Amino acid sequence: MTFDSLREQLLGAAEALGGGPATLPEILAGIVDDVDHALREPLEIFPVCHHSPASALAMLRRLRDKQPKVVYLELCEDLQPLLTELRNCKLPVALQAFASELEGFPKESAPLSVIAPVTEASAEYQAISYALETPGVSLVLVDRSTDHVFQFLGEGAAAETPDGEDDLHGDAVGVEIGDLRPRFAELEEHLLHHGRVRHWSEWWDQYVEQPLAGADHDTYRQVMTMVGSLFRRLAPHDARYARDEDRERHMWTRIRAHLAATGADPADCLYVCGAFHAASRLPEVGSAPGTPNFAITPRTATTWLYGLIPSSHSAIEAQFGLAPGSVSIAATTWQKNLKKQRLKPFRLDGQKGGRLPLPVAAGGPVADHLSGYLAGPPALDGLDEEELRGWCVDIVRLARRNGYLASTADAIAVFETSVLLAGMRGRARPTPYDFQDAAVTCIEKDRVPGRRDVRRLCEILLGGDRVGQVGYDALPPLARDVYDRLAPLGLNLEQRSIQRALLDLTARPELAPCSQLLWMLRYLLPDQAVRPIMGSRRLGEKHFQESWDLDLGRHQRAVIELGYEGVTVEQVLEQRLRRDAWDPKATAATALEAVENSMLFLQSPRLTDELGARAVELLAAERTVDEAPDVLRRIRRLLGHYRSTTPVLPSWCERFVTVGYAHYCTLLPTAFVEEESGVRQVGAMLGFLFGMESLALSLGCDRTQLEIAVRQSHPETPAKLALLWAARHQLGDLSLAELRALVDDLLGNPLVVPAVPQYVSGFVQALEPVPRLAPFVVETLSKAFGRLPDPVLLPWLPTLITTLQSQAAELVPVLTREAGRTFPATLAGMEGWTPPWLARRAPGASGRAGRAPSGSGLAGQGATGSEVAGPESSGSWTAGRGPSGADAAPGAVGGPVGVFLAAHPESTEAVAGLLGCSGEWVTAPAVPDDDRPGPAALLAAFPETADAVFSMIGS
Repeated sequence: MTFDSLREQLLGAAEALGGGPATLPEILAGIVDDVDHALREPLEIFPVCHHSPASALAMLRRLRDKQPKVVYLELCEDLQPLLTELRNCKLPVALQAFASELEGFPKESAPLSVIAPVTEASAEYQAISYALETPGVSLVLVDRSTDHVFQFLGEGAAAETPDGEDDLHGDAVGVEIGDLRPRFAELEEHLLHHGRVRHWSEWWDQYVEQPLAGADHDTYRQVMTMVGSLFRRLAPHDARYARDEDRERHMWTRIRAHLAATGADPADCLYVCGAFHAASRLPEVGSAPGTPNFAITPRTATTWLYGLIPSSHSAIEAQFGLAPGSVSIAATTWQKNLKKQRLKPFRLDGQKGGRLPLPVAAGGPVADHLSGYLAGPPALDGLDEEELRGWCVDIVRLARRNGYLASTADAIAVFETSVLLAGMRGRARPTPYDFQDAAVTCIEKDRVPGRRDVRRLCEILLGGDRVGQVGYDALPPLARDVYDRLAPLGLNLEQRSIQRALLDLTARPELAPCSQLLWMLRYLLPDQAVRPIMGSRRLGEKHFQESWDLDLGRHQRAVIELGYEGVTVEQVLEQRLRRDAWDPKATAATALEAVENSMLFLQSPRLTDELGARAVELLAAERTVDEAPDVLRRIRRLLGHYRSTTPVLPSWCERFVTVGYAHYCTLLPTAFVEEESGVRQVGAMLGFLFGMESLALSLGCDRTQLEIAVRQSHPETPAKLALLWAARHQLGDLSLAELRALVDDLLGNPLVVPAVPQYVSGFVQALEPVPRLAPFVVETLSKAFGRLPDPVLLPWLPTLITTLQSQAAELVPVLTREAGRTFPATLAGMEGWTPPWLARRAPGASGRAGRAPSGSGLAGQGATGSEVAGPESSGSWTAGRGPSGADAAPGAVGGPVGVFLAAHPESTEAVAGLLGCSGEWVTAPAVPDDDRPGPAALLAAFPETADAVFSMIGS
C-alpha cells in the first residue's frame, strides 16, 4: 500500500519511545490510516484552514490544474443566493442570516444571527470566484442551513459565541471553513512552549503556513489531512465533537443527493472542507452509492433574512479568537507569495483584477509525499535583508508620526534584535512576530505618547485593519432608500469618515425630508452613526437650521440590518415602537415614550392613539409606583402639547388622567408605608394627583377619594411625613401657620434634631405636588441651616446636594428663584435685613425664647410655636415674677423659689445648657409679705389654668 512504509516508521518510533502512552502506536497508525482513507475517496477532498494563505495558494493552483466541474463547499446551504452579490462588495465582508421573529426557538433568544466572513486570502473565496466566473461550473453549498445551526446548538449556543466580538459582527455566531485548532489546552500549551511562540496564530504561521506556502498539491493535501487527523483523534468527545460529526453526515448526504440528481462524475468534482472534517471515518462519509444517509430534520417556521455586512480583519480576529494582527499578516503573506510564485488569483468581475487562462489539467497517481516531508529538514527561507530593512525604516517613520522619539539608531536596533530573536527561537528568517517583539523592545520603552502603541503600529505597517464595504447594488431595499433620500445633502455617505451636513431649512426647504429621516435614523441607529450638533427634536419645537455629523460608512452594518426588519425606515420605526409598547416588561412610562416618539417622527394619529390606549392599559395594571416620576413628566409634556395645538384632548389622554387619578389614590396609602417606595415616587404620585386634579374632576373624578387616601396614609419615615403634611396643607387640613409650628417644634426638640434633615428633604420633594410651598421650603432650609448643630448639619449637606442633583434637579431652579426673591441681592443689603418669617410676627407678641445652639452659626434666636422672639428678648434667666414684677429689674430673681434656685443654680444651669440658653443670675429686691399677691390675684393674673380645670370638670 502507498503508506505502508510511513506506517512502519511511525510504529517503530512509538516502540522506541518506550515509556510513552500505551495509545501512542494506535494514534500514530490511525493518523496514517486517516490520510490513506481520505486520499482513496473518488471525490477529491481538499482540506483547508480558514484565512490561511497556504490553503488559498494551494486552492488557486489546484483549481487551475484540475478545472473541476462541480465544487462542493462547506458553507451554510441557504447562503448560496448571496454569493453572486460579492461582485458588488469590497472585501472583507460577511455573509449574514438574521431572524428577529422566531418560530421553534425560545423567544428570549431573539434576534438570532449567523455570519460567515470572506477575505481574498482564503481558499473559499478562490473557490467561489472560480465557480462563479467559469462557465459550466456548479457551486454547491452543502453545510447545515442557518436554521439547522441553531437546532444543533440548542441550549449550548452561547458556548460557541466568542467573548468580546468586534461590533462589526456583534453577537452573531461565526461559521467558517476549517476551524483548525487543538481542542484541549494541554496540547496547545505544549506546542506553544516547544515552538517558542506566544500564541496559536504564530505557531501555525511558523510551522504550517510557511513550509506549505510553496508545497505541491499532494504534499499540501497529505500534510493538512494529517494535521486534521491528529487534532481530531486528540479532541475530547464532547457535545461539540458530536455536532461536528453530524455536520459531516449532513454534508455528505447533500453531496450524494446532488451527484444522484445531476449524474456528475465524482472525478470531476472537488469537495472543499476543513481539515478536521477531511479526516472523518464515519460510515456516512463517502460518495459511493449505497452509503447510508443522514436523517436531516426539517427547518423550523422561522423566517430568515439574508444579506451582506461589512467585516474587517480585527472583527474576524475577535470573532474566532485569533491573535491581533494575524489576519492582516496573512493578507500580506498572500500578496507576497502571489508575487513570488507569479500567480494571479481568481476575482469576481465586479472587483479589481481578473483571471488568467486555465491550463490543461495534469493528472497522475498519488504518491507518498508525506514521508519525505516529515523526514526531511524544513525548507526555510534565508534572511531577506531588504524586506526586514524596509520594515525597520517604516516602523521608525510611523512611530515618529505617532509621538515616539525614534531615530535611525532605533531602526538599526530593531533590525539586529529581530535577527537575534529569530536565532534564539530557531528560525533562519525573522517572522513578522519577531519583528513586532523587537520593535516593542527597542521603540516603546517606558510609555505610549499617543493612542497607538508600537504593537498596533506594527499591525498597521504589516497590512493594517482592512475593512470591507457592501456595494450599493448588494444593499437591501431599505439601505438603498436611505442613501437615495439623503442624496440631496451632496455627501459621499459611503466614505469611512465623519462628514458634516449643514441644513438651512429656510433657504432650502427641500432638505426638510432629509432632516426628518436623519432624526428617525438617530433613534434607530447607534449614537455615533448619526449625531446632531445643532438642533433638537422635541414636542412644540421647530428649528430652521441643523448641523449633523454623519458616519454611515463605518456603521453600514447597522443600516443593513435595519433592512432585515422592513422595507422603509418608517415601517421599521413603527414596528420598534409597537414592540416596545407591547413588550412583556413594558410599563406605562415606556408606552408614553413610544407615544411621544410617534408624534415626533411619524405624525400618525392612528398609531399614537393605539399606543396611548396601551399606556392606559399598562397604568391600570401596575402594582408599583417605581415609574411614577417618569409617568408624571411625560404626561405633563404631552398634555401641554395637546392643549397648545389641538382644541380638545384625545380620548386616550382623558382616560389616562381619570384612570391614573383613581389608580394613584388607591396606591397612595400603601406607598406612604412601603420601604420600597421612595420619597421621589410618592412625591410624583402626589404631583400627578394635585397637578391633574382640576382636569380629573372635570372628567368626573371624585375629590373625596383623594381626601380619604390622604387620611388613610400613616407614614413612619420623616421624609414621607413631611410629604404628608404638605398634602394635608394642599387639601386645606393644615394651615401654613401650623406647618411652621410643626417645623419649629422639630428644631426645638433635641431628640428630633438629628432627623430634621430628612424632614427638610421631604419638604423639598413636596415642591413637586405643592409648588406654592416654595417660600415655606426656603424658610425651612434657612432655619435648618441656622439652628442645626454642626455634627448634624455638615454630614447632611452633601447628601442634600446629591439628592437634589439625582432626584429633584428640576426643583432646584424653583428654590433658587424663590431664594433670590427672599434674600438681599447684595452683601450690603444683609446689614439690618430681617427675614420675612421674623417680620411676620404680630406686634406685641411674646414668647419664650432661647439662644441658638452653640456652633450653629446663627446670630438670631429661635422660638416655639408660631411665634418668633424679637431682638428685645432677654438673655437672663428670671424667676418668681408676678403681677407686680414690673417694679423689679428685668430678669431679676425674686420670691422664695427664685431665691432657692439662685442658691442652688447647678440644675437650672444644666437644663439651660441642654436647651442652648445662657445668661447670668440677677437678684430682685425683697418684697414685703403684705405686698405679695395672694392666690386670688395669681388666678386673676393667670386665668388659663383655672379655665382648663373648669372645662375638665364641666363647670
